Amino acid sequence: MSTPPTNREDRSLIVGSAPACTLLLKQLTSIGEADAVVGVVLCEKSQQPNIESVPVLGHSDELVGICAAHGVTSAIVTLPAADRALWRPISVSLHRAGVIERFVPPIDELLHCAPSVGASVQGSSVTIGAPKIDLAKLVGRQAHEIDRQLVAQTLNRKTVLVTGAGGSIGSELVRQVASYQPSRIVLMERAENALFEVDRSLRELYPEIERVAVLHDVVDASRTLTLLQRYKPDVVFHAAAHKHVPLMEDHPSHAVTNNLFGTKAIADAAVAVGAERFVLISSDKAVNPVNVMGATKRLAEMYVQSLAHTPGIQTRLSMVRFGNVLGSACSVLPIWADQIASGRPVTVTDERMTRYFMTIPEAATLVMQAGAMSGHGFGGIEPDHSGEVFVLDMGEPIEIFQLAKRFIRACGYEPTIGQPMGSQVAPNTVPIILSGARPGEKLYEELSYDAQGLMHTSHPGIYALDETTDVSPATIDDLVSSMDAVRRSQSRKAVLEQIARFIPTMGSATRPVSAA
Repeated sequence: MSTPPTNREDRSLIVGSAPACTLLLKQLTSIGEADAVVGVVLCEKSQQPNIESVPVLGHSDELVGICAAHGVTSAIVTLPAADRALWRPISVSLHRAGVIERFVPPIDELLHCAPSVGASVQGSSVTIGAPKIDLAKLVGRQAHEIDRQLVAQTLNRKTVLVTGAGGSIGSELVRQVASYQPSRIVLMERAENALFEVDRSLRELYPEIERVAVLHDVVDASRTLTLLQRYKPDVVFHAAAHKHVPLMEDHPSHAVTNNLFGTKAIADAAVAVGAERFVLISSDKAVNPVNVMGATKRLAEMYVQSLAHTPGIQTRLSMVRFGNVLGSACSVLPIWADQIASGRPVTVTDERMTRYFMTIPEAATLVMQAGAMSGHGFGGIEPDHSGEVFVLDMGEPIEIFQLAKRFIRACGYEPTIGQPMGSQVAPNTVPIILSGARPGEKLYEELSYDAQGLMHTSHPGIYALDETTDVSPATIDDLVSSMDAVRRSQSRKAVLEQIARFIPTMGSATRPVSAA
């Protein structure tokens, strides 16, 4: 005899179509997990009093009331692919009721590898309860090819070090670098789990390549130098950075420490050990920066440019500037995918906001290409010298609002504007809510300064800024000493004032600050 549900802490519902609920209840009974089920809620009208001896409590339109009346703590939703559009309003109701939701596809669909409802973004595609969505097609972008022979000359049989190796760009760089058969890849990352995962993935994909997983924060300059002296990298890709604009507005000292002094530490060490190439991964937000993240990336560029022009330097140092990458960790698409998968509205900051986008694989590919081009005479830099700022071809800027609508439709839903009154979300729809621009955000991003032109290079996907740095060694010395002193300050205002000394566009654009 079954134990009454009241004796179990978990009180569950099965929600879905009658055939799918029947199959699922049989499965749960066979493994002894049906005792906690207090009832079934169907997404179609039915007069059935029971399914597999479990009472039918009502229709999915009544979910919130049913959950409250029966003290439901969790629900298992099971829907065939043909009825998958019904899942969203069910999910919204369960979310409002504070009920934990799980989704289980019917067993026959699982056997035929039917996609399950969920959300994941990986590389150049997204999966969310539907076949994978091609992110390049989502933004109407055709990826550029690269000169594999030139890139191979800089990576094959070399020791390559990647900082931020566990991040979105860093981990993709690691995978692509490995395809050129370097002699060794050094994975430098301060996040333990991210380092473990990229190391595990590389071991499985390229077991023949020597790997070194280094749990380390590049900001520690002394230790960074010691590690580079040990591993003697030929090529360094510096991907480690703080990138989230609103967070850096609130923590400018962290942005200065990580983005400027982390770059200084690894660039100085690369030069000290005689690395052949050093590539700083920068951002379009370094152009006329009005936020802390962009300003600190520009400070890092200035330091690397100055270092590149130091007499006697043999390392070729370059910077690669590009916009947003689709699908990177905590970026807009994973956030939207999670919002849709959990039954919440999709949020967009401002209807007017535009951004440049490319996929993670293309960004990593072009970073390697640009790094290989350093010293070939681009951007006002003489051949055999370095300090170039390369700018990736990001195409045309895309309206975030339109991208959100495209993404929702690609996931199989129809976008609506605003949150419906009450809880009524029409089947197969996803609301878009305008949340307002966050601190430090521009409506429009730029890739180069107005006074600077973009020069064509030998690669159609890569431009070079037609400029040479006019930052004097004395200015750089002042920059480093001033920022080093203020980054230890507890005063946000003091940090911003020092940044604005070297980045004039920050003077009037940063949100008001208190004296603290």
